[in-house]
Amino acid sequence: MTELAAVKAALKTQAVETPSWAYGNSGTRFKVFAQAGVPRDPFEKLDDAAKVHEFTGAAPTVALHIPWDRVEDYAALGAHAEKRGVRIGAINSNTFQDDDYKLGSICHPDATVRRKAVDHLLECVDIMDATGSRDLKLWFADGTNYPGQDDIRSRQDRLAEGLAEVYERLGEGQRMLLEYKLFEPAFYTTDVPDWGTAYAHCLKLGEKAQVVVDTGHHAPGTNIEFIVATLLREGKLGGFDFNSRFYADDDLMVGAADPFQLFRIMYEVVRGGGFTSDVAFMLDQCHNIEAKIPAIIRSVMNVQEATAKALLVDGSALAEAQAAGDVLEANAVLMDAYNTDVRPLLREVREESGLDPEPMKAYRASGWGEKVVAERVGGEQAGWGA
Repeated sequence: MTELAAVKAALKTQAVETPSWAYGNSGTRFKVFAQAGVPRDPFEKLDDAAKVHEFTGAAPTVALHIPWDRVEDYAALGAHAEKRGVRIGAINSNTFQDDDYKLGSICHPDATVRRKAVDHLLECVDIMDATGSRDLKLWFADGTNYPGQDDIRSRQDRLAEGLAEVYERLGEGQRMLLEYKLFEPAFYTTDVPDWGTAYAHCLKLGEKAQVVVDTGHHAPGTNIEFIVATLLREGKLGGFDFNSRFYADDDLMVGAADPFQLFRIMYEVVRGGGFTSDVAFMLDQCHNIEAKIPAIIRSVMNVQEATAKALLVDGSALAEAQAAGDVLEANAVLMDAYNTDVRPLLREVREESGLDPEPMKAYRASGWGEKVVAERVGGEQAGWGA
């Protein structure tokens, strides 16, 4: 197999999970702008997600968020997804919306609140069983705002205890993916603020517990590709959430702010074997002012373009320059790959896969956007926290 054929073959296997909440009305903390034709229930979210997969060929799974996507019959929801040509992906928990969680959830000083939070996580595992989902995605808004508000060490003990109970409930082939976030909404201490804290808890829990890296969850200037490389080296990178940010966790379209960073990250993913391993790659974005389905299609394409460039890095030339201490040549090898226009290559990949070479144009020509605007009248639109 030629080098170019190998790149094409790798790209044809790429899968990016899309989030159910991105198809609903979601956006910033101060205002969510409603759009016509937005799904009214989880079934319609899957319908829209199926369209993204239809035109990209690279979005076969859809992440659910509980309780936003709660239904009476999860087996029926899974069957609906299969009928549309997609599958249920990760089950995302929610322990940050209820008033009870003002002082935390799984780390709350009150055992009654902690019990409520853990029971919700166990419910999510039940949903995994019903939908055939592999991954339980955990992010906690837990933390404190003021010195002395709570005992930092005790909160870590509570976190470990709660995670251990949920870990023991996981079935064969199921995983727990622990996400971290530098800040927000807690401003003095965050209970899972960085990859080291998440890694420490996952290491203690066992093989089924792995770390999730989200592009927007780091301090300015953080070298995210180093974190990715390290976690891959340790076999603990379970998931990667794609988005883009200018200031904090902006949840903008992946590649919008710094496409070069996305390329650097994807190079380390390719270099570390994450592209062919069990790492779950997911969009974690909100689309507040842009049309939702086209934005998600464009985001998948952005990931594909960064991946194609990463696959085109001349590994032999790079290793030779690095071994020789040739700093400029080593950097030039990376930059040559980054500066390559991979759009013609990706058009070829799509054509060879029986897809339209131009996903955005094909979606617009399909009339799906106009169809849902006309049909989805009445009911309550899915939205932020709904």
